[in-house]
Amino acid sequence: MADSEFARPSDVKRSDFHYELPPELIAQAPLPRRSDSRLLHLPASGNLEDRRIGDLPSLLRAGDLLVFNDTRVLPARLDARKRTGGRAEILIERVLGPFDVKAMLGVSKKPRSGDRLALADGSGVEVLGRDGAFFLLRFDADLPLAQRLERLGRMPLPPYIDRPVDEADAQRYQTVFAREPGAVAAPTAGLHFDQELLDTLAAQGVESGNVTLHVGAGTFQPVRADDIREHRMHSEWINVGAGLCAQIRQARARGGRVVAIGTTVMRALESARQGGDEVLPYTGETAIFIYPGYRFASADLLLTNFHLPESTLLMLVSAYAGRERVFAAYRHAVAERYRFFSYGDAMLVEKAEMPTQPQPQS
Repeated sequence: MADSEFARPSDVKRSDFHYELPPELIAQAPLPRRSDSRLLHLPASGNLEDRRIGDLPSLLRAGDLLVFNDTRVLPARLDARKRTGGRAEILIERVLGPFDVKAMLGVSKKPRSGDRLALADGSGVEVLGRDGAFFLLRFDADLPLAQRLERLGRMPLPPYIDRPVDEADAQRYQTVFAREPGAVAAPTAGLHFDQELLDTLAAQGVESGNVTLHVGAGTFQPVRADDIREHRMHSEWINVGAGLCAQIRQARARGGRVVAIGTTVMRALESARQGGDEVLPYTGETAIFIYPGYRFASADLLLTNFHLPESTLLMLVSAYAGRERVFAAYRHAVAERYRFFSYGDAMLVEKAEMPTQPQPQS
C-alpha cells in the first residue's frame, strides 16, 4: 500500500503494520557500553546508512537541540501473597498519592475491595477497588512508598525479555539523565546515551533539554482493532516546561534542528502544541495517538528504537517517516541482524512530508 493511500483514515489498518521478526533478534540484555549500539540512519532522501550511536556527533551539528525524557523508572514489580497464601504479583502502573497506586495484579483469582496482600517485609497492601483493568491499591504507611519500592521492588522489564531481572538492570534499564521518578517502562531511545557521548555533543555545540513523560505499562498494550481509529491510548502524565519551549524557539531562530530522543518525547512535544504549530508549556495528561496522515510540527529528527509489530509506536514512526520507508528500513535491519526492542539498536529518522488527515485523539 502506498503512503499516499493513508490519507484516507478508513484505510489505516493494524495489519498494515505487521512484519516478521526472527525471535533471536529480540535483544535480551544491553551491550557492555551504551553508545556501542548500532544506528540505522534513515535520511529524508537517499540510501540507508549503517552507523553507530557513537557516530551521532558527525550526524548532528552545532545549534541542534536534543530533547530527552528525564523520567525515572520505578522498581515497580513486587511479589506478594494473598490471605490464602496464594502468590500474587503487583505491577504498578502509576503512583496516585503518598501510599496509593494504580496497578495490574497477577493473581489466579481477582481480589475484592477490602482484601489485603502481604509483601515480603511483612507489610500489607489493601485493595481499594478497580479502575477498568487496573486495581487501586494502598500500601501501609509505616514506610514511604519510594523506600518500600527500593527495598522490595524489581525493575519492570518488558514481557519480551525472557530472563530474570538481574542487578545490572537496575542501572542499565535507566537513562543516565533520569531525574523524575514515575515511569514503569524506560524511554528506551535514551538508553543509548552515556555521559561521554553527552559531553562530546555538548562540546560540539549541540544543546539538550528535557521533557517528562511517565511511561506507563500501557505502552505495551496491543492494538486489537484492525481499524486503528477504534484504538484508545492509555493516558500518561507529561510536563513540557517553559524553559524547554524557549530552547526550541531559540534553536529554530538560529537554524538548529530539534531532535526528539524517542517516541515518548515526540508524543509529549506534539501534545504540547495544543492545536497549533508552536510547542507551549503544558503539564497534565496525554492520550495522543499518532498514526499515518498526522502532521508533525515539533521535531525535525527522531531517534528511536525498533518497535513491536502492529504497535502504536511503530505507527507513530511510520507517520513521521512514511510507512513504506520505515518498513524498508525494518527489512534492512532484519537482514543486517540489528538488535530489536528495548535493549536493542536504534534508528535516526528524518521527517517525511506526508498527506494530512484530521488530527488524532489527544
